[in-house]
Amino acid sequence: MAEYDYDVLVIGAGPGGYVAAIRAAQLGLKTACAEGRETLGGTCLNVGCIPSKAMLHASEYFEAAKGGAMAKMGIEVTPKLNLGKMHEQRIDAVGGLTKGVEFLFKKNKVDWKKGYASFVDAHTVKFGEETVTAKEVVVATGSSVTPLPGVEIDNSKFVVVDSTGALELPSVPKKMVVIGGGVIGLELGSVWRRLGAEVTVVEFLDQILPGMDGDVRKEANKIFKKQGIEFKLGTKVTGCTVKGKKATLTMEPAAGGASETLEADCVLVSIGRKPNTEGLGLENIGLETNNRGQIEVDHEFRTSVAGVRAIGDVIPGPMLAHKAEDEGIAVAEWIAGQTGIVNHDVIPSVVYTLPEIAGVGLTEEHAKEDGEIKVGKFPMMANSRAKTNHEPDGFVKIITDAATDRVLGVWCIASVAGTMIAEAAVAMEFGATSEDIAYTCHAHPTHSEAIKEAAMAVTGKPIHV
Repeated sequence: MAEYDYDVLVIGAGPGGYVAAIRAAQLGLKTACAEGRETLGGTCLNVGCIPSKAMLHASEYFEAAKGGAMAKMGIEVTPKLNLGKMHEQRIDAVGGLTKGVEFLFKKNKVDWKKGYASFVDAHTVKFGEETVTAKEVVVATGSSVTPLPGVEIDNSKFVVVDSTGALELPSVPKKMVVIGGGVIGLELGSVWRRLGAEVTVVEFLDQILPGMDGDVRKEANKIFKKQGIEFKLGTKVTGCTVKGKKATLTMEPAAGGASETLEADCVLVSIGRKPNTEGLGLENIGLETNNRGQIEVDHEFRTSVAGVRAIGDVIPGPMLAHKAEDEGIAVAEWIAGQTGIVNHDVIPSVVYTLPEIAGVGLTEEHAKEDGEIKVGKFPMMANSRAKTNHEPDGFVKIITDAATDRVLGVWCIASVAGTMIAEAAVAMEFGATSEDIAYTCHAHPTHSEAIKEAAMAVTGKPIHV
């Protein structure tokens, strides 16, 4: 009789959890995955990455038809917004993909344990009325919205919402205030701006997109302003009152000063996310979190408790679905006795606005702290494909070590920056120099030629500027 019911039990079926479970099963381990949602895929697939991209893409088409890029190309139409239909295609996309994950579980013989899990001991987990044991337990419970003191979220009323509620708005608000100038706030704010809302972003810091390269942050701010988004930077939200279908925010300068009010039909609270570690019964196994609520792990994702590992948003590092996926594969391989590999220095990040914003590696500011650098930049307005497509905004920036020419970071703003950044990530994974990229033939005409030109600019020899 086996000592445990399973070789591996994964808690959470988000991008990290379901990938870990599938990979573990592929490696011959008897695997189960506990998930409390009615569908698999976690926040990303159900109410995050995927549905937001469905709304972003649809809203881009609407704006293009309304008099943007299509009119410039001689296509003149008068679009009519059918918001219900737009929501339907979002829901359909999510449904198809969640069913796809369920199919993959069945194909790979992963047992889906339905219910929210909590530890009884390090090898015993309970969900609902069922209890199972596993030799290795992987915590992959993801993250949830960080609350803002003084601002109460109620998604059912559609006045003060979080990112989940912002995907479900039944009508386009006349005035929308986004609290937080990070990735999620800018993406969802841009959706509703395109569909007709007046959008104001309130950010505590003096610039949007914290953590990104300084040039990117400044240029993105200019682009979004040009698109019609207003910004209140260096501003702290101190409270929110709701009367009927209106919300009134009270704000003051982050550095201190006189308060002011701002009225809106919809307020989106988007100040970040926090690890989902509450309710797991970590106290039952003596596993403590750090001061940010995260679980500390070693390079094999082992926690301080033998037999318990953790990946994704619950451990330190960027809260990104693709980072969690890579960790899911790696943790399964470590458990199976193989070597799991995740290079946390080469994790790309993308903002799916229009244009997209993407980066990988060090910012110029961080790179300068480590020594002398060289920087090459190339504007998208000088890229033939971007110019032909009426997509002139943005640039590509490559940061290299001055002594070795090794690429330390790549940052870009372009309509397809999220796709372009993959080339940079591969180059950095192989330790490429700017010369390696500059002397690699790029197809013409493509947006990616801007990466080649930026690499050439590192040594002062771009062709098209």
